[in-house]
Amino acid sequence: MSPLGTLSGGAGGVAGLLPLRRRAAPARAALASPQLPLCKCAAATPDAGQLVWGRQLRPALLLPAAPLPSQAAARRQPLLPRAAAAESAGEAKPAGFLDRNPWLVTGFFFFMWYFLNVIFNILNKKIYNYFPYPYFVSVIHLVVGVIYCLASWSVGLPKRAPINSTLLKLLFPVALCHAIGHITSNVSFAAVAVSFAHTIKALEPFFNAAATQFILGQQVPLALWLSLAPVVIGVSMASLTELSFNWTGFINAMIANISFTYRSIYSKKAMTDMDSTNVYAYISIISLIVCIPPALIVEGPKLMQYGFKDAIAKVGLQKFVSDLFLVGLFYHLYNQIATNTLERVAPLTHAVGNVLKRVFVIGFSIIVFGNRISTQTGIGTSIAIAGVAIYSYIKAQIEEEKRKKKSA
Repeated sequence: MSPLGTLSGGAGGVAGLLPLRRRAAPARAALASPQLPLCKCAAATPDAGQLVWGRQLRPALLLPAAPLPSQAAARRQPLLPRAAAAESAGEAKPAGFLDRNPWLVTGFFFFMWYFLNVIFNILNKKIYNYFPYPYFVSVIHLVVGVIYCLASWSVGLPKRAPINSTLLKLLFPVALCHAIGHITSNVSFAAVAVSFAHTIKALEPFFNAAATQFILGQQVPLALWLSLAPVVIGVSMASLTELSFNWTGFINAMIANISFTYRSIYSKKAMTDMDSTNVYAYISIISLIVCIPPALIVEGPKLMQYGFKDAIAKVGLQKFVSDLFLVGLFYHLYNQIATNTLERVAPLTHAVGNVLKRVFVIGFSIIVFGNRISTQTGIGTSIAIAGVAIYSYIKAQIEEEKRKKKSA
C-alpha cells in the first residue's frame, strides 16, 4: 500500500511526510527490557551458553537451575529444530540471493517509482484532454487510494494502526495542506503542458528554504541560497517563452508549492510513532473528506449538466471509468513506492533520484504528447533541473553532517 508525502508534489512532497514517523523503536526497546547487572562468567558451556551465578543465560532460553553442561545440552537438544541447533553451534545461515545483492531490490524500487510516476502523469493529462475537471479527478485519485488502503487493512497488509483524537488533531493540518496542494497541482496539470507544470514545481525547494528561514526561524546556509539561484532563473526563462503558458496553470502550480511547503512544516510538528504506510493512509482519508466539498461546489453543476455526458460520448463509458480507476491506482502506488524507496536509501541518493525522476517525467511527456517547446524554454528547464540537483546534493550533505554530530 504514502507518506504520506507524491502525492502530486513528487517525491519531495513524499519526503515531507516522512518526519511524521518517529524512529523511537530503540528507545522503547531499551525501556521495555530490564537491565541485568554486570557479572563475570563462571564457566563456558560447549553449546555457546555461559554459566553466570549458577544459571545459564541463552538468547532464547533461561533455565531455572544450573545443571552440568553435558546434561543441559542433552536435555535441550531434542527441543531445538535442526536450523536452530546449527545456528547455536555457530553455523551461519547462508544469505539469500537478494540479501547478497540488495542493490537489485533498491534498483527495483527506483524503477517502479519512475515507471508509475511517468504512467500517472501521462494518463492524468490524457484524461484532462477529454475531461477537463481537475477537482473531480483529484477526488477520484484519493477515492481509489482510500479503497486500496481499506482493502489492505482488511487483510492485515499492513495491520491498521489505532488512531485517536490527539493524532487526528496532529494529522489534520498536514492533510489539509496535502489536499490543497493536490487539487492545485491537478488544476495546473489540466491547464498547461505537463513538462511546464513540473518545471514550475521545481521551485518547491525555494519555498521550503524561505519557510525554514522566515517562518521557522532556522538559519539556511548561504550555499543553499546560492544553489537556488539557477532554479529561479531557469523557471523564469522557461515561463517567458512557454507556448502553453497561462496564468491559471502558473498560479496554481505556485500555490501547490506553497501548500506542500506548509505540509512539510506541519509534518515536522506532527511526529508520531505510526509507520509511514498507516500515516499516508490516514492522511489520504482526511484529504478526501477535505477535497469533496470544493469539487461539488466548483464542478458539481457542470458535471451533472454536461461533463459526464461529453466524456462518455468521446471515449465511451468503459474507457472513462477504467481511466479514472487506473489513474487513481497509479497515483497511490507511486506515492507509496516513493516513500518506501526513501526508507531504503540515504537522503542524498533519494534526492538525486528525485531529480532524475523529474527529468524522466518532463522528457516522456514531451515525447508522448508531442509538445513543442522553444529553445529558451528547453534551456531554462535544464538550468532549473540542474539547480534542483545542486540544491538537493548540498542539503543532503548538510543533513548528513548534522546526523554525524548528533551521533558523535
